[in-house]
Amino acid sequence: MDAIRVRGGKRLVGTIPVSGAKNAALPILCATLLSDGESTLRNVPALRDIDTTAALLEFMGRKVSCAPPVVTVGSRGPVRPEAPYEFVKQMRASVLVLGPLLARYGKVRVSLPGGCQIGTRPVDQHLKGLEALGATIQLSHGYIHAECGRLKGAEIVFDMPTVTGTENLMMAAALAKGRTTLVNCAEEPEVEELGRVLNKMGARVEGAGTHVMHIEGRDELDPFDHAVIPDRIEAGTYMVAAAMTRGDVLVDGAPLEHLEALVAKLKQAGVEVSREEGGVRVRVTDELRGVDVTTAPHPGFPTDMQAQLMTLMTLAKGKSVITETIFENRFMHVPELVRMGASIDVHGHTAVVTGVDSLEGASVMATDLRASASLVVAGLVASGETEVRRVYHLDRGYERMEAKLSRVGADIERVRGAEG
Repeated sequence: MDAIRVRGGKRLVGTIPVSGAKNAALPILCATLLSDGESTLRNVPALRDIDTTAALLEFMGRKVSCAPPVVTVGSRGPVRPEAPYEFVKQMRASVLVLGPLLARYGKVRVSLPGGCQIGTRPVDQHLKGLEALGATIQLSHGYIHAECGRLKGAEIVFDMPTVTGTENLMMAAALAKGRTTLVNCAEEPEVEELGRVLNKMGARVEGAGTHVMHIEGRDELDPFDHAVIPDRIEAGTYMVAAAMTRGDVLVDGAPLEHLEALVAKLKQAGVEVSREEGGVRVRVTDELRGVDVTTAPHPGFPTDMQAQLMTLMTLAKGKSVITETIFENRFMHVPELVRMGASIDVHGHTAVVTGVDSLEGASVMATDLRASASLVVAGLVASGETEVRRVYHLDRGYERMEAKLSRVGADIERVRGAEG
C-alpha cells in the first residue's frame, strides 16, 4: 500500500487548483443510466471512486470512456440491472444506481451497502420512497431486489435529510408518471447539481438544493453534456492547510458560496479569508483562537470538514469543543492526532481540544477519507517526519494531493508500496 511522507515546517505559499466535486460527479454518472445516447461529463476528478463507478457502469453493459477530466457514457447493448457486492463494498455510492435502474428497466438487484468505518448509513429512506412510487421491494441474501411497472409520482417525506436518498429518488422520479414531491430533502450543493443535470435531460425539477422539491417525470430522457462544480470539501481542506501552516494561499476555484459555515469558523479562529478573482485567498497573520463547532446537514458545518478543522484547533489558543451529529464513528482520527502530540479528550459525540504549542511527526494510520486528509494536514506543521499509511482512503476523494501541496512549498512525497 502507498503512504504519504511529510516533513513539516514549510509555510504554504502560492496557488492550489480545486478539482471537480466527486460527490457531484458520482450521482451524475449514475444518471446516465436514465437515457440512451452518449452523455459527457467534464471537470471530473481522477479518483478511485470515479474509476469504480466507471467499472460498475461497464459491468452493467454501458460503453464508458473514463479519461478524467472527461468521462463519456453511452449505450452498447442490453443493460444488466445489477450492482453486485464487489462494487458496493468498495464504494457505498454504488447504491445510487438503484433509482435510475428501477425507473428505466423495472427491475434491479443491488447489494446492500452495509456499514463503513465512520458508521452505519442505512438505505431505509431510499426503499421507503421507492415503495411510495410503486416499487415492490424484498431484501434477501444481502441484496435489494426491486420491481415495478411504470413508477408513479407521489409525495414522499424523508424522516431525516439524506443526500444519497434524495438523489436516488430524484432520478427515479425523473422517469415516473406525473408529479413527485420530496419533503425534508438534503440541501447540499451536489443535490442541486444533480437537479441541473436532470433538467438538461428533459425532466422538470424545481427546488433542488432546498427543503422541498417538485419533479415532473418524463416518458424518456435525453443524454447531456455537463461540467461538474468544484469540490467544496477539497477546497475547504486546502484552506485549512494554508491556515495550519500560517501560509498565504489562493485556493483557485474554491466555491465560496458553498463554504459559508467553514469560512465563518475560520474567521472566528483568526484566519483571514477573502474572495479574489478565481478563488479564495487564505492567510494567517495573528494567533489562532479556539472555536466550537457542531456538524449539521448543509448549510450547517459539514461533517466532511470536521477532522480537518479539529486538526487546526490542535494548535489554537484555548479550548475548542467539536460535536459530531452526523456519523457515530467519526473521531477515529483522534488517537492518531494524539500520537502526534495533540491534546484531545473524547466524550461520546463530543471532542474537547486543548491547543498545544506544536505537533510532532509520527507514523499514523488513515482510517477513512477525511481522517486521511486531516493527518496529512497535521504532518505539514509537525516537527520531523510524518508517514500517513493506508492512503488508498485519500485517493478516493483527493486528486493528487501530494502534488498540489508540493507546488506551494510542502515537503511531501508519495511512497509506493509502503508497509500497511
